[in-house]
Amino acid sequence: MRKSTPFPKQVIEQQLSEALRAEELKYLSVTKEQQQQLVVLLEQLHKWNNAYNLTSVRNPEDMLVRHILDSIAVSPHLHGDKVIDVGTGPGLPGLPLAILNPEKEFVLLDSLGKRISFIRQVVHLLKLNNVTAVQSRVEDYAFEGGFDSIVSRAFASLADMLGWCHHLLSDKGVFVALKGQLDEAEFEQVKAPFKVRETYPIAVPQLDAARHVVVISPANSE
Repeated sequence: MRKSTPFPKQVIEQQLSEALRAEELKYLSVTKEQQQQLVVLLEQLHKWNNAYNLTSVRNPEDMLVRHILDSIAVSPHLHGDKVIDVGTGPGLPGLPLAILNPEKEFVLLDSLGKRISFIRQVVHLLKLNNVTAVQSRVEDYAFEGGFDSIVSRAFASLADMLGWCHHLLSDKGVFVALKGQLDEAEFEQVKAPFKVRETYPIAVPQLDAARHVVVISPANSE
């Protein structure tokens, strides 16, 4: 177990508050209570990471940018009320999105028990009644009626995401993929019955990297 460094709670609170007022994220409506929940989530991730190696990002200030801010920037692109985060890891982006969207139902899916244990601890601690953590491989998981949004930043390619997750999509559902630099060759791998509906650049304060949201839907959807 690595020696834990103190969690700089006041610094993180200030940096989160400043980030939410920044031009890149000012479109988000985040209450004070939700801000505190995001800080507690990050504090728990920092604590658990020392023992369970949940993420390679270890500096809390880097975690804030790369895990919390990067996750909540996706919030406006969610569709419908039922959302699944596939390959969620330690609940990213699912937990931050669930905090910001208490009216939506979230399933956070991962095959590793230590990640699901962490998510369940955070759900209990923050009383997130809209989150269900499921330990399963995606191909073994089924959900009656499907999901309105299938979210992931875990897949290397869009084709992989569609191939592994298509059975989880509701009739009018969409895939919401978090990507870095866009690759036209990757778009060409999206075949019928699916199509790339929209791509949105997202800007994250203090993150000097290209970030995009790619929305994919069945080709016959409106």
